Amino acid sequence: MKKSLWALALLSLLAGGCHRDMWLQPKAKVNRESDFFADGLSSRPNVPGTVATEDVGLTRPVRTGYDSNGKLVREIPMAVTKELIARGKERYQIFCTHCHGAVGDGEGMIAQRGLTLAQPVASYHTDRLRELPDGHIFDVITNGFGTMYPFSDRLPDPNDRWAIVAYIRTLQYSQFAPASSLPADMRAKVDNPPPLPSQQKPEGKHGKGEDHSAGGAH
Repeated sequence: MKKSLWALALLSLLAGGCHRDMWLQPKAKVNRESDFFADGLSSRPNVPGTVATEDVGLTRPVRTGYDSNGKLVREIPMAVTKELIARGKERYQIFCTHCHGAVGDGEGMIAQRGLTLAQPVASYHTDRLRELPDGHIFDVITNGFGTMYPFSDRLPDPNDRWAIVAYIRTLQYSQFAPASSLPADMRAKVDNPPPLPSQQKPEGKHGKGEDHSAGGAH
């Protein structure tokens, strides 16, 4: 009996410590209205200059595409290596080809299958886009442009977005570079391209060059 009384007393003490003040306290839930802030929103924007934790250690040009004066950087703010371009190609093929096409001509499958826009999907192979600073392309990938939505959530690592910029510049150069800038062996292939597979004659079952037609059998 005494043990039961002690247990009941202990339970009473614990119950006395339970209250709903924390539960019922004033608080702001995401995207709810608020009469406290002038814009009427409970969600507050990031303080200017806020840096995401995953971006700590990266320079401002790498994170944003802008220099310390607030201008778009002219060139990619990191070493452009074979590995960076290869990474950019991989990311480009996943996220960009469906609209911009494999060679960046704006003829991706979405564009070919009836996408109707006031302004067609951009081709990278125009003088205007070739002359834009690298930071502009990075900014468009990050924040979107026109009907193109932002890719910062799909490509959260700024290095991946710069890798795509490097690959886009590679595509531009591949379609615009003068043949005279090519090494001699590659220049020879341009001047005398090998026949396409569809232009090659199939070999006969009895060896290449043998004539087994009816007119050749005597």
